Amino acid sequence: MKIAISTDGSRVAQHFGRCPEYTVYSIEERTVVAKTVIPNPGHEPGFLPEYLSNLGVSCIIAGGMGVRAQNLFAQKNIQTVLGATGLVDDVAKSFASGGLTGGKSLCDHGHGQSPHSGCEDHHNH
Repeated sequence: MKIAISTDGSRVAQHFGRCPEYTVYSIEERTVVAKTVIPNPGHEPGFLPEYLSNLGVSCIIAGGMGVRAQNLFAQKNIQTVLGATGLVDDVAKSFASGGLTGGKSLCDHGHGQSPHSGCEDHHNH
Protein backbone atom coordinates (compact mmCIF):
# COMPACT_ATOMS: atom_id res chain seq x y z
CA MET A 1 0.00 0.00 0.00
CA LYS A 2 1.07 3.59 -0.54
CA ILE A 3 0.33 6.50 1.75
CA ALA A 4 0.95 10.21 1.20
CA ILE A 5 1.63 12.58 4.09
CA SER A 6 1.32 16.33 3.72
CA THR A 7 4.81 17.59 4.49
CA ASP A 8 6.41 20.85 5.60
CA GLY A 9 10.10 20.20 6.15
CA SER A 10 10.27 17.05 8.24
CA ARG A 11 6.88 17.59 9.91
CA VAL A 12 3.28 16.85 9.00
CA ALA A 13 1.79 19.97 7.40
CA GLN A 14 -1.38 21.44 8.83
CA HIS A 15 -2.99 22.14 5.43
CA PHE A 16 -3.13 19.21 3.02
CA GLY A 17 -3.64 21.16 -0.19
CA ARG A 18 -1.24 23.98 0.55
CA CYS A 19 1.74 22.07 1.89
CA PRO A 20 5.10 22.45 0.10
CA GLU A 21 5.44 18.71 -0.60
CA TYR A 22 4.14 15.22 0.03
CA THR A 23 6.06 12.28 1.38
CA VAL A 24 4.88 9.05 -0.23
CA TYR A 25 5.63 5.83 1.62
CA SER A 26 5.27 2.27 0.42
CA ILE A 27 4.21 -0.09 3.19
CA GLU A 28 4.45 -3.86 3.10
CA GLU A 29 3.66 -6.21 5.94
CA ARG A 30 3.28 -3.35 8.46
CA THR A 31 6.71 -1.94 7.57
CA VAL A 32 7.77 1.14 5.60
CA VAL A 33 9.83 -0.15 2.65
CA ALA A 34 10.25 2.96 0.50
CA LYS A 35 9.98 6.74 0.78
CA THR A 36 9.76 9.42 -1.91
CA VAL A 37 9.29 13.16 -1.46
CA ILE A 38 7.40 14.91 -4.24
CA PRO A 39 6.69 18.63 -4.57
CA ASN A 40 3.09 19.76 -4.31
CA PRO A 41 2.07 19.92 -7.99
CA GLY A 42 -0.48 22.66 -7.36
CA HIS A 43 -3.75 23.40 -5.66
CA GLU A 44 -6.25 23.04 -8.50
CA PRO A 45 -9.76 21.82 -7.66
CA GLY A 46 -10.00 18.06 -8.19
CA PHE A 47 -6.38 17.65 -9.29
CA LEU A 48 -4.73 16.14 -6.20
CA PRO A 49 -7.14 13.21 -5.77
CA GLU A 50 -6.56 12.20 -9.40
CA TYR A 51 -2.79 12.81 -9.24
CA LEU A 52 -2.26 10.84 -6.03
CA SER A 53 -4.61 8.07 -7.16
CA ASN A 54 -2.50 7.69 -10.32
CA LEU A 55 0.57 7.30 -8.08
CA GLY A 56 -1.15 4.38 -6.35
CA VAL A 57 -1.82 6.20 -3.07
CA SER A 58 -4.64 4.67 -1.06
CA CYS A 59 -4.41 6.76 2.12
CA ILE A 60 -3.76 10.45 2.79
CA ILE A 61 -2.47 11.62 6.18
CA ALA A 62 -2.57 15.30 7.09
CA GLY A 63 -3.10 17.74 9.88
CA GLY A 64 -6.22 19.06 8.24
CA MET A 65 -8.35 18.99 5.12
CA GLY A 66 -11.72 20.42 4.16
CA VAL A 67 -14.83 18.31 3.82
CA ARG A 68 -15.07 18.75 0.04
CA ALA A 69 -11.52 17.51 -0.41
CA GLN A 70 -12.23 14.52 1.84
CA ASN A 71 -15.25 13.69 -0.33
CA LEU A 72 -13.21 13.96 -3.54
CA PHE A 73 -10.59 11.59 -2.13
CA ALA A 74 -13.34 9.20 -1.03
CA GLN A 75 -14.64 9.15 -4.61
CA LYS A 76 -11.17 7.86 -5.62
CA ASN A 77 -11.30 5.25 -2.80
CA ILE A 78 -8.54 7.08 -0.94
CA GLN A 79 -8.87 7.04 2.84
CA THR A 80 -8.09 10.26 4.75
CA VAL A 81 -6.57 10.33 8.23
CA LEU A 82 -6.63 13.80 9.78
CA GLY A 83 -5.34 15.35 12.97
CA ALA A 84 -1.82 14.01 12.49
CA THR A 85 1.11 15.96 13.92
CA GLY A 86 4.83 15.40 14.38
CA LEU A 87 7.63 14.07 12.24
CA VAL A 88 6.44 12.52 8.97
CA ASP A 89 8.72 9.47 9.34
CA ASP A 90 7.32 8.78 12.83
CA VAL A 91 3.75 9.19 11.60
CA ALA A 92 4.38 6.80 8.68
CA LYS A 93 5.88 4.17 10.99
CA SER A 94 2.96 4.56 13.40
CA PHE A 95 0.46 4.15 10.55
CA ALA A 96 2.31 1.11 9.18
CA SER A 97 2.28 -0.60 12.55
CA GLY A 98 -1.42 0.13 13.06
CA GLY A 99 -0.85 2.59 15.87
CA LEU A 100 -1.95 5.84 14.22
CA THR A 101 -5.39 7.07 15.15
CA GLY A 102 -6.94 9.99 13.38
CA GLY A 103 -8.45 12.96 15.10
CA LYS A 104 -10.08 16.27 14.38
CA SER A 105 -8.95 18.18 11.34
CA LEU A 106 -6.40 20.81 12.31
CA CYS A 107 -7.47 22.98 9.41
CA ASP A 108 -7.52 26.50 10.83
CA HIS A 109 -6.99 29.33 8.41
CA GLY A 110 -6.93 32.12 10.96
CA HIS A 111 -9.93 33.85 9.44
CA GLY A 112 -11.34 34.67 12.86
CA GLN A 113 -13.92 31.96 12.33
CA SER A 114 -14.36 28.50 13.71
CA PRO A 115 -11.49 26.17 12.77
CA HIS A 116 -13.38 24.54 9.91
CA SER A 117 -15.35 27.37 8.37
CA GLY A 118 -13.63 28.18 5.12
CA CYS A 119 -11.71 24.90 4.80
CA GLU A 120 -14.00 23.74 2.06
CA ASP A 121 -13.07 26.79 0.02
CA HIS A 122 -9.35 26.41 0.57
CA HIS A 123 -9.13 22.64 0.11
CA ASN A 124 -11.38 22.18 -2.84
CA HIS A 125 -9.27 19.53 -4.56
